Amino acid sequence: MPRRTARANARKSAMRAAVEHVFARQKGPMALFIRTIGIARARTKIGLANLLYNMQRMVWLAAQTAPT
Repeated sequence: MPRRTARANARKSAMRAAVEHVFARQKGPMALFIRTIGIARARTKIGLANLLYNMQRMVWLAAQTAPT
């Protein structure tokens, strides 16, 4: 594989890894499953799931940096 292609793949892979963890967290423990009628309700449900994920992440990060 050419070096240029390998670098491009590495950049894409790093981005995918960061994003896929978020989706896996939402689909698994948070049980995010969209079965709504209408795009507005689906957007609302996804938005609330994102908000909850961000809050949980903030709490976890705060606990990691807290002095013991």
